[in-house]
Amino acid sequence: MNARLSNGIAYRVGGQGAPVLLIHGIGRSRADWQAQHELLEDSFQVWSLDLPGFGDSPAPDGGMTLERLAGDVAGFLRAQGVGPVHVVGNSLGGAVAMQLTADHPELVRSLLLADSAGFGRGVSPALRLASIPGLGERAMRPSREGARRSERAMYHDPAFVTEERVQHGYELAGRPGGTDAFLGMLRSLGGVAGVKGGWRRALLPRVRATGVPVLIVWGDKDTVLPFRHMARGTKALGARTHRFEDTGHGPQIERAEDFAHLAREFWDEVDHRG
Repeated sequence: MNARLSNGIAYRVGGQGAPVLLIHGIGRSRADWQAQHELLEDSFQVWSLDLPGFGDSPAPDGGMTLERLAGDVAGFLRAQGVGPVHVVGNSLGGAVAMQLTADHPELVRSLLLADSAGFGRGVSPALRLASIPGLGERAMRPSREGARRSERAMYHDPAFVTEERVQHGYELAGRPGGTDAFLGMLRSLGGVAGVKGGWRRALLPRVRATGVPVLIVWGDKDTVLPFRHMARGTKALGARTHRFEDTGHGPQIERAEDFAHLAREFWDEVDHRG
């Protein structure tokens, strides 16, 4: 089932079993989880959503902050009567997942963080430049070439940069409020010098203190958030890790079957741990 709306959040849900929540990255949508829905719904109840301001979810009133997005996700889960859930977050979605864990640990069974924001200052030059007022607004004007560049940044293998994905990205960029949401979130978390340290230093110890099990995975050819951040995440959260070779910023797409297999193994261990 697809394109439902609850509490102002567009979502998809399918399958039966232990609940799993999938959270996309900045400027992306629940479409990034299509393959994982198909691979996991035989054993799990799989939820994916469009964060407020992205995809089909309208932008929230007020500023874009991690706390705000995590609070909206928590409200969504409570409205659905779901939780605790296995949470999976890619890029910005990983940071939202960590904030959700820190603020609402009762809703989170485990964390799987894929190429997540939050473990270092490094970020692509394109996102650093987009954080500059004026320049970011010009760079974010919707165009098919801009959408193509965004898709190219997502994957190591250019075969994943399909016309369908480029068209979807172009349509997302033209949604009302989409540019403001993107830039608002980007500037909240980072600037021209990279990802800000204050929110990272405040958040990571709180996540670790919850005791929620964490698995961090990363594509070793990620050009958005560098692979070296994975080791920092391990140190900060005491997490186990997995390296996807010859993979970019979206291993849930580029290595979909391997990603789903790792997730199943991780969740099975967590659930049998009690």
